[in-house]
Amino acid sequence: MTDDQPSRPAHVPLAGVIGMPIAHSRSPRLHGHWLRRYGIAGHYIPMPVMPEHLAEVLRALPRLGFVGINVTIPHKEAVLTLADAVTDRAALIGAANTLIFRPDGKIHADNTDGYGFIANLRQNAPDWQPDAGPAAVIGAGGAARAVVASLLDSGVRELRITNRTRIRSEQIKAEFGARLVVYDWAQAGNMLEGAATVVNATSLGMEGKQPLRVPLDALSPDALVTDLVYTPLMTPFLLDAQARGCRVVDGLGMLLHQAAPGFERWFGRRPEVDEETRRIVLE
Repeated sequence: MTDDQPSRPAHVPLAGVIGMPIAHSRSPRLHGHWLRRYGIAGHYIPMPVMPEHLAEVLRALPRLGFVGINVTIPHKEAVLTLADAVTDRAALIGAANTLIFRPDGKIHADNTDGYGFIANLRQNAPDWQPDAGPAAVIGAGGAARAVVASLLDSGVRELRITNRTRIRSEQIKAEFGARLVVYDWAQAGNMLEGAATVVNATSLGMEGKQPLRVPLDALSPDALVTDLVYTPLMTPFLLDAQARGCRVVDGLGMLLHQAAPGFERWFGRRPEVDEETRRIVLE
């Protein structure tokens, strides 16, 4: 190459998030903030993808310069069948939220939701002890499965679970084992008695959704209460628990922490989750 020839630009890694719909996602704001903070030449792009186009899109993205993507509803289960390698935790949860595209084009699927959930608790309630008493999980969807797996892995000895459709709770118990105790939805309030950790893993209480109507009369003021919903940041469920003297942790930190492992794999830098990060994402 002679001096008067323009140099070719270095490869700029691309990442993004796929789902349908996707316009509401805060992930582009989060990853864009980290890219700017660390001076990394890269881009993170939201991409609406219909289910019938999923396989075709996943095959094309590595050829377009993508190093990986996040995956949200409705594709988190379907991508497992399209991946070339699946981590044990993604297989156990039955869903993936993070894909890494290897240089040879093969797709590696992982689930970092459980990691994000525990990291959020440890950052915002550093004295939390998973073995201090039973955990109670409200909900039995995909997010709940990640929460259950992470709580059991952290050392929770008894995990109580309830869902409006009981069979979904029973399915989780069948897969995760004897430490789980299933409660009928009508008995959800009783499930909280003596619980040291209480989690709302449903979308109830989210803006535009019905409220979570679980009586908190049996809730101990010593319990740690958290909600996966972060719009609003302080849900009625958290406000009620806080009024009873409980420590509460909002759900935004889970979103932030679950994103960090993927960012590190794609862009080569472990990002910090701090107050500035929270502020940027909430703007």
